[in-house]
Amino acid sequence: MLTFTIRRLIVAVPTLLFISLVIFMLLELAPSDPMAQVPLTVPAEVREKMRIALGLGEPTHIRFWKWLVQFFWVEPQVLIDHIFGTSFSDGKLRVLSWQTRSPVMDVVVQRIPQTLTVVGTAYVVAILIALPIGIYSAYRQYSWFDQLGTFVSMVGFSVPPFFSGVLVIVIFSVQLGWFPSIYDTTLKVTDWDSFVKQLQQMVMPVMVLALQITAQLSRFMRASMLDNLNQDYVRTARAKGLGEYVVVMAHVLRNSMIPVVTVIALGIPSIFGGAIITEQVFKVNGIGQLLITAIEANDLPMVQTLTFIFAVLIVLFNLIADVLYGVLDPRIRYD
Repeated sequence: MLTFTIRRLIVAVPTLLFISLVIFMLLELAPSDPMAQVPLTVPAEVREKMRIALGLGEPTHIRFWKWLVQFFWVEPQVLIDHIFGTSFSDGKLRVLSWQTRSPVMDVVVQRIPQTLTVVGTAYVVAILIALPIGIYSAYRQYSWFDQLGTFVSMVGFSVPPFFSGVLVIVIFSVQLGWFPSIYDTTLKVTDWDSFVKQLQQMVMPVMVLALQITAQLSRFMRASMLDNLNQDYVRTARAKGLGEYVVVMAHVLRNSMIPVVTVIALGIPSIFGGAIITEQVFKVNGIGQLLITAIEANDLPMVQTLTFIFAVLIVLFNLIADVLYGVLDPRIRYD
Protein backbone atom coordinates (compact mmCIF):
# COMPACT_ATOMS: atom_id res chain seq x y z
CA MET A 1 0.00 0.00 0.00
CA LEU A 2 2.83 2.39 0.86
CA THR A 3 4.60 1.62 -2.43
CA PHE A 4 1.38 2.23 -4.36
CA THR A 5 0.80 5.53 -2.58
CA ILE A 6 4.33 6.76 -3.26
CA ARG A 7 4.06 5.71 -6.91
CA ARG A 8 0.77 7.57 -7.30
CA LEU A 9 2.22 10.68 -5.67
CA ILE A 10 5.14 10.60 -8.11
CA VAL A 11 2.76 10.26 -11.07
CA ALA A 12 0.67 13.13 -9.68
CA VAL A 13 3.55 15.59 -10.11
CA PRO A 14 3.67 15.60 -13.97
CA THR A 15 -0.13 15.36 -14.01
CA LEU A 16 -0.49 18.55 -11.98
CA LEU A 17 2.21 20.29 -14.03
CA PHE A 18 0.31 19.47 -17.22
CA ILE A 19 -2.96 20.66 -15.66
CA SER A 20 -1.34 23.93 -14.60
CA LEU A 21 -0.04 24.44 -18.16
CA VAL A 22 -3.51 23.81 -19.62
CA ILE A 23 -5.11 26.23 -17.17
CA PHE A 24 -2.48 28.89 -17.91
CA MET A 25 -2.85 28.56 -21.68
CA LEU A 26 -6.66 28.62 -21.54
CA LEU A 27 -6.55 31.83 -19.52
CA GLU A 28 -4.03 33.26 -21.98
CA LEU A 29 -6.42 32.54 -24.86
CA ALA A 30 -9.41 33.98 -23.00
CA PRO A 31 -10.63 37.31 -24.46
CA SER A 32 -10.01 39.24 -21.25
CA ASP A 33 -8.09 42.43 -20.66
CA PRO A 34 -6.85 43.36 -17.16
CA MET A 35 -6.92 46.99 -18.28
CA ALA A 36 -10.63 46.86 -19.09
CA GLN A 37 -11.50 48.27 -15.66
CA VAL A 38 -9.17 51.25 -16.15
CA PRO A 39 -10.97 54.48 -17.19
CA LEU A 40 -10.66 55.44 -20.85
CA THR A 41 -9.21 58.80 -19.83
CA VAL A 42 -5.95 57.06 -18.82
CA PRO A 43 -3.36 57.65 -21.59
CA ALA A 44 -2.18 54.69 -23.68
CA GLU A 45 1.42 54.99 -22.44
CA VAL A 46 0.22 54.80 -18.83
CA ARG A 47 -1.82 51.72 -19.67
CA GLU A 48 1.28 50.11 -21.18
CA LYS A 49 3.31 50.85 -18.07
CA MET A 50 0.57 49.30 -15.96
CA ARG A 51 0.68 46.18 -18.12
CA ILE A 52 4.44 45.94 -17.65
CA ALA A 53 4.02 46.38 -13.89
CA LEU A 54 1.61 43.42 -13.89
CA GLY A 55 4.19 41.30 -15.70
CA LEU A 56 2.32 41.22 -19.00
CA GLY A 57 5.25 42.56 -20.97
CA GLU A 58 7.15 39.24 -20.72
CA PRO A 59 6.76 36.22 -23.01
CA THR A 60 4.16 33.59 -22.10
CA HIS A 61 6.64 30.83 -21.19
CA ILE A 62 8.54 33.20 -18.86
CA ARG A 63 5.36 34.18 -17.02
CA PHE A 64 4.32 30.52 -16.71
CA TRP A 65 7.73 29.58 -15.30
CA LYS A 66 7.60 32.43 -12.80
CA TRP A 67 4.15 31.30 -11.65
CA LEU A 68 5.41 27.74 -11.17
CA VAL A 69 8.35 28.95 -9.08
CA GLN A 70 6.18 31.24 -7.00
CA PHE A 71 3.46 28.67 -6.37
CA PHE A 72 5.57 25.52 -5.82
CA TRP A 73 8.71 27.07 -4.28
CA VAL A 74 8.01 30.46 -2.73
CA GLU A 75 4.55 29.75 -1.25
CA PRO A 76 5.71 26.60 0.63
CA GLN A 77 8.52 28.69 2.10
CA VAL A 78 5.97 31.27 3.25
CA LEU A 79 4.05 28.48 4.97
CA ILE A 80 7.23 27.21 6.67
CA ASP A 81 8.06 30.73 7.81
CA HIS A 82 4.58 31.13 9.26
CA ILE A 83 4.77 27.84 11.18
CA PHE A 84 8.35 27.88 12.42
CA GLY A 85 9.11 31.60 12.43
CA THR A 86 11.93 31.31 9.88
CA SER A 87 12.72 33.80 7.10
CA PHE A 88 13.23 31.69 3.95
CA SER A 89 10.74 33.70 1.88
CA ASP A 90 11.97 37.18 2.80
CA GLY A 91 12.33 39.39 -0.27
CA LYS A 92 10.91 36.81 -2.69
CA LEU A 93 8.08 37.76 -5.04
CA ARG A 94 4.83 35.87 -4.46
CA VAL A 95 1.82 35.33 -6.71
CA LEU A 96 0.04 38.69 -6.53
CA SER A 97 -3.58 39.43 -7.28
CA TRP A 98 -4.04 42.03 -10.01
CA GLN A 99 -7.17 43.25 -8.30
CA THR A 100 -5.92 43.75 -4.73
CA ARG A 101 -2.12 43.74 -5.29
CA SER A 102 -1.84 41.41 -2.30
CA PRO A 103 -0.56 37.79 -2.27
CA VAL A 104 -3.17 35.45 -3.71
CA MET A 105 -2.66 32.73 -1.11
CA ASP A 106 -3.17 35.20 1.73
CA VAL A 107 -6.57 36.10 0.33
CA VAL A 108 -7.43 32.41 -0.23
CA VAL A 109 -6.45 31.51 3.34
CA GLN A 110 -8.72 34.28 4.63
CA ARG A 111 -11.69 32.97 2.63
CA ILE A 112 -11.24 29.20 3.12
CA PRO A 113 -12.66 29.01 6.70
CA GLN A 114 -15.99 30.44 5.55
CA THR A 115 -16.25 27.95 2.69
CA LEU A 116 -15.13 24.99 4.80
CA THR A 117 -17.65 25.85 7.50
CA VAL A 118 -20.59 25.81 5.10
CA VAL A 119 -19.41 23.19 2.60
CA GLY A 120 -17.91 20.85 5.20
CA THR A 121 -21.03 20.91 7.34
CA ALA A 122 -23.27 20.36 4.31
CA TYR A 123 -21.20 17.38 3.16
CA VAL A 124 -21.17 15.71 6.58
CA VAL A 125 -24.90 16.25 7.01
CA ALA A 126 -25.59 14.90 3.52
CA ILE A 127 -23.52 11.74 4.12
CA LEU A 128 -25.20 11.08 7.48
CA ILE A 129 -28.63 11.38 5.84
CA ALA A 130 -27.96 9.79 2.43
CA LEU A 131 -26.29 6.53 3.50
CA PRO A 132 -29.09 5.34 5.86
CA ILE A 133 -31.72 6.36 3.29
CA GLY A 134 -29.95 4.44 0.52
CA ILE A 135 -29.46 1.36 2.70
CA TYR A 136 -33.05 1.18 3.90
CA SER A 137 -34.47 2.03 0.45
CA ALA A 138 -32.59 -0.91 -1.05
CA TYR A 139 -33.56 -3.29 1.74
CA ARG A 140 -37.23 -2.24 1.45
CA GLN A 141 -37.29 -1.93 -2.33
CA TYR A 142 -40.55 -0.52 -3.80
CA SER A 143 -41.91 0.30 -0.33
CA TRP A 144 -43.47 3.68 0.42
CA PHE A 145 -40.15 4.75 1.97
CA ASP A 146 -38.30 3.83 -1.23
CA GLN A 147 -40.83 5.67 -3.37
CA LEU A 148 -40.59 8.77 -1.18
CA GLY A 149 -36.77 8.63 -1.27
CA THR A 150 -36.84 8.38 -5.06
CA PHE A 151 -39.15 11.39 -5.32
CA VAL A 152 -37.00 13.53 -3.01
CA SER A 153 -33.85 12.49 -4.90
CA MET A 154 -35.36 13.47 -8.24
CA VAL A 155 -36.28 16.85 -6.78
CA GLY A 156 -32.76 17.29 -5.45
CA PHE A 157 -31.27 16.43 -8.85
CA SER A 158 -33.69 18.61 -10.80
CA VAL A 159 -33.77 21.83 -8.79
CA PRO A 160 -30.63 23.97 -9.37
CA PRO A 161 -29.04 25.77 -6.38
CA PHE A 162 -29.80 29.24 -7.69
CA PHE A 163 -33.53 28.37 -7.62
CA SER A 164 -33.64 26.35 -4.38
CA GLY A 165 -31.50 29.00 -2.66
CA VAL A 166 -33.87 31.82 -3.59
CA LEU A 167 -36.85 29.61 -2.69
CA VAL A 168 -35.65 28.87 0.86
CA ILE A 169 -34.83 32.57 1.35
CA VAL A 170 -38.38 33.54 0.36
CA ILE A 171 -39.95 30.88 2.59
CA PHE A 172 -37.76 30.77 5.71
CA SER A 173 -36.37 34.31 5.72
CA VAL A 174 -38.92 36.60 4.08
CA GLN A 175 -42.20 34.81 4.91
CA LEU A 176 -41.41 33.07 8.22
CA GLY A 177 -38.47 35.19 9.39
CA TRP A 178 -36.71 32.20 10.96
CA PHE A 179 -33.24 32.65 9.47
CA PRO A 180 -31.19 35.59 8.13
CA SER A 181 -31.09 35.85 4.33
CA ILE A 182 -27.46 37.10 4.21
CA TYR A 183 -24.52 35.22 5.70
CA ASP A 184 -22.58 37.44 8.10
CA THR A 185 -18.93 36.53 7.57
CA THR A 186 -17.79 39.01 10.24
CA LEU A 187 -19.60 37.11 13.01
CA LYS A 188 -17.22 35.74 15.65
CA VAL A 189 -18.37 32.87 17.86
CA THR A 190 -17.44 33.91 21.39
CA ASP A 191 -20.45 32.87 23.47
CA TRP A 192 -23.68 30.88 23.30
CA ASP A 193 -25.68 33.68 21.64
CA SER A 194 -23.14 34.14 18.84
CA PHE A 195 -23.00 30.34 18.40
CA VAL A 196 -26.78 30.23 17.94
CA LYS A 197 -26.58 33.06 15.39
CA GLN A 198 -23.88 31.17 13.52
CA LEU A 199 -26.07 28.06 13.38
CA GLN A 200 -29.07 30.08 12.22
CA GLN A 201 -27.22 31.67 9.31
CA MET A 202 -25.74 28.31 8.29
CA VAL A 203 -29.07 26.46 8.10
CA MET A 204 -30.22 27.64 4.66
CA PRO A 205 -26.95 27.38 2.67
CA VAL A 206 -26.24 24.00 4.27
CA MET A 207 -29.81 22.91 3.43
CA VAL A 208 -29.39 23.86 -0.23
CA LEU A 209 -26.02 22.15 -0.63
CA ALA A 210 -26.98 19.05 1.37
CA LEU A 211 -30.11 18.51 -0.75
CA GLN A 212 -28.10 17.97 -3.92
CA ILE A 213 -25.44 15.82 -2.26
CA THR A 214 -28.03 13.68 -0.46
CA ALA A 215 -29.94 13.07 -3.69
CA GLN A 216 -26.81 11.82 -5.43
CA LEU A 217 -25.33 9.71 -2.63
CA SER A 218 -28.61 8.06 -1.63
CA ARG A 219 -29.21 6.85 -5.21
CA PHE A 220 -25.67 5.49 -5.51
CA MET A 221 -25.98 3.80 -2.12
CA ARG A 222 -29.32 2.24 -3.05
CA ALA A 223 -28.08 0.94 -6.40
CA SER A 224 -24.92 -0.53 -4.88
CA MET A 225 -26.86 -2.21 -2.06
CA LEU A 226 -29.37 -3.73 -4.52
CA ASP A 227 -26.54 -5.13 -6.60
CA ASN A 228 -24.98 -6.87 -3.59
CA LEU A 229 -28.20 -8.06 -1.90
CA ASN A 230 -28.73 -10.50 -4.78
CA GLN A 231 -25.24 -11.98 -4.69
CA ASP A 232 -24.53 -15.61 -3.80
CA TYR A 233 -22.53 -14.76 -0.69
CA VAL A 234 -25.60 -13.07 0.81
CA ARG A 235 -27.70 -16.21 0.33
CA THR A 236 -24.89 -18.27 1.79
CA ALA A 237 -24.67 -16.04 4.86
CA ARG A 238 -28.42 -16.32 5.40
CA ALA A 239 -28.30 -20.09 4.92
CA LYS A 240 -25.69 -20.30 7.68
CA GLY A 241 -28.19 -18.77 10.07
CA LEU A 242 -26.67 -15.30 10.41
CA GLY A 243 -29.05 -12.59 11.55
CA GLU A 244 -30.44 -10.20 8.98
CA TYR A 245 -28.74 -7.22 10.64
CA VAL A 246 -25.34 -8.94 10.47
CA VAL A 247 -25.87 -9.95 6.84
CA VAL A 248 -26.84 -6.45 5.72
CA MET A 249 -24.55 -4.30 7.87
CA ALA A 250 -21.46 -6.50 8.09
CA HIS A 251 -21.41 -8.19 4.68
CA VAL A 252 -23.51 -6.30 2.15
CA LEU A 253 -22.75 -2.78 3.38
CA ARG A 254 -18.97 -3.18 3.30
CA ASN A 255 -18.94 -4.37 -0.30
CA SER A 256 -21.52 -1.78 -1.30
CA MET A 257 -19.42 1.05 0.05
CA ILE A 258 -16.62 0.49 -2.49
CA PRO A 259 -18.24 2.40 -5.41
CA VAL A 260 -19.87 4.86 -3.01
CA VAL A 261 -16.43 5.79 -1.61
CA THR A 262 -15.47 7.01 -5.09
CA VAL A 263 -18.55 9.23 -5.27
CA ILE A 264 -17.91 10.63 -1.78
CA ALA A 265 -14.19 11.24 -2.35
CA LEU A 266 -14.58 12.82 -5.79
CA GLY A 267 -17.60 14.78 -4.63
CA ILE A 268 -15.53 16.78 -2.14
CA PRO A 269 -13.71 18.86 -4.81
CA SER A 270 -16.87 19.18 -6.92
CA ILE A 271 -18.90 20.51 -4.01
CA PHE A 272 -16.49 23.45 -3.81
CA GLY A 273 -17.49 24.24 -7.39
CA GLY A 274 -21.17 23.82 -6.55
CA ALA A 275 -20.75 26.14 -3.58
CA ILE A 276 -19.87 28.99 -5.96
CA ILE A 277 -23.54 29.56 -6.78
CA THR A 278 -24.67 29.01 -3.20
CA GLU A 279 -22.13 31.49 -1.88
CA GLN A 280 -23.37 34.05 -4.37
CA VAL A 281 -27.01 33.53 -3.37
CA PHE A 282 -26.38 33.75 0.38
CA LYS A 283 -23.48 36.23 0.18
CA VAL A 284 -21.02 33.85 1.84
CA ASN A 285 -17.60 35.48 1.59
CA GLY A 286 -15.81 32.28 0.60
CA ILE A 287 -13.54 31.09 -2.20
CA GLY A 288 -16.51 30.54 -4.52
CA GLN A 289 -17.46 34.18 -4.36
CA LEU A 290 -13.77 35.07 -4.61
CA LEU A 291 -13.51 33.13 -7.88
CA ILE A 292 -16.54 34.90 -9.37
CA THR A 293 -15.16 38.29 -8.32
CA ALA A 294 -11.75 37.46 -9.83
CA ILE A 295 -13.33 36.41 -13.13
CA GLU A 296 -15.35 39.61 -13.32
CA ALA A 297 -12.22 41.71 -12.64
CA ASN A 298 -10.02 39.73 -15.10
CA ASP A 299 -7.75 38.84 -12.18
CA LEU A 300 -5.92 36.01 -13.97
CA PRO A 301 -3.44 35.09 -11.17
CA MET A 302 -6.34 34.64 -8.74
CA VAL A 303 -8.41 32.63 -11.23
CA GLN A 304 -5.45 30.44 -12.18
CA THR A 305 -4.51 29.73 -8.56
CA LEU A 306 -8.05 28.89 -7.45
CA THR A 307 -8.65 26.67 -10.48
CA PHE A 308 -5.39 24.85 -9.88
CA ILE A 309 -6.28 24.32 -6.21
CA PHE A 310 -9.50 22.62 -7.35
CA ALA A 311 -7.43 20.39 -9.66
CA VAL A 312 -5.09 19.48 -6.78
CA LEU A 313 -8.10 18.50 -4.67
CA ILE A 314 -9.40 16.21 -7.44
CA VAL A 315 -6.05 14.43 -7.82
CA LEU A 316 -5.64 14.13 -4.03
CA PHE A 317 -9.08 12.68 -3.38
CA ASN A 318 -8.67 10.29 -6.30
CA LEU A 319 -5.67 8.88 -4.45
CA ILE A 320 -7.59 8.76 -1.17
CA ALA A 321 -10.42 6.81 -2.86
CA ASP A 322 -7.98 4.26 -4.29
CA VAL A 323 -6.37 3.75 -0.87
CA LEU A 324 -9.77 3.29 0.78
CA TYR A 325 -10.60 0.53 -1.72
CA GLY A 326 -7.91 -1.64 -0.17
CA VAL A 327 -9.23 -0.91 3.32
CA LEU A 328 -12.84 -1.81 2.45
CA ASP A 329 -12.10 -4.85 0.29
CA PRO A 330 -9.24 -7.18 1.38
CA ARG A 331 -9.26 -8.75 -2.10
CA ILE A 332 -7.88 -5.52 -3.57
CA ARG A 333 -4.11 -5.39 -3.37
CA TYR A 334 -1.69 -2.86 -4.84
CA ASP A 335 1.43 -5.03 -4.93
